[in-house]
Amino acid sequence: MTDDTERHNAKMAKKKAARDKIMATKTDEKGLIIVHTGKGKGKSSAAFGMIFRCIAHDMQCAVVQFIKGGMSTGERDLILSKFSDTCAFHTMGEGFTWETQDKSRDTEMAQAAWAKARDLIRDPANKMVLLDEINIAIRYDYVDAAEVVAFLRAEKPPMTHVVLTGRNAHAYLIEAADLVTEMELVKHPFRAGIKAQIGVEY
Repeated sequence: MTDDTERHNAKMAKKKAARDKIMATKTDEKGLIIVHTGKGKGKSSAAFGMIFRCIAHDMQCAVVQFIKGGMSTGERDLILSKFSDTCAFHTMGEGFTWETQDKSRDTEMAQAAWAKARDLIRDPANKMVLLDEINIAIRYDYVDAAEVVAFLRAEKPPMTHVVLTGRNAHAYLIEAADLVTEMELVKHPFRAGIKAQIGVEY
């Protein structure tokens, strides 16, 4: 072996030993409150990645969409056609708020979605529940942030993961969460005149 290879191997062995020591202390398990927020793309996509992991492990899970209407999306169509026995999928919104332009109706639909979400979260058979774009419903005062946090703290089963997505996550949710990821917008094709495209956005 060359001196460079020996130095590299020694460095990696030292790093592995330190990492193993850290990992040995991480023994607890719990149902997590997970928030995906920020102006960048990928919040729902990352959340659906976790839903598909649950499906792959044959773990019962559920999705409640707070804003999106009944338009066809890849993840929705795939789950409904192939995995509806493992993942309950509920599209409760009627489209983006600037399209509906009816706050009372949007509030009514968001409240119905929140009621459905509570039922799904209370069911210990569901190992993960995705509340897609609930942060937007909270931002527009369709759903109360303090109520959401109080419910999660009081009634979420200990081993159930709940994922909440959408821009502008409320400070209460961020404080209550175990894992928060903020998607940062660096560059987006929409600004260059490129529309939302199948397979990328939906």
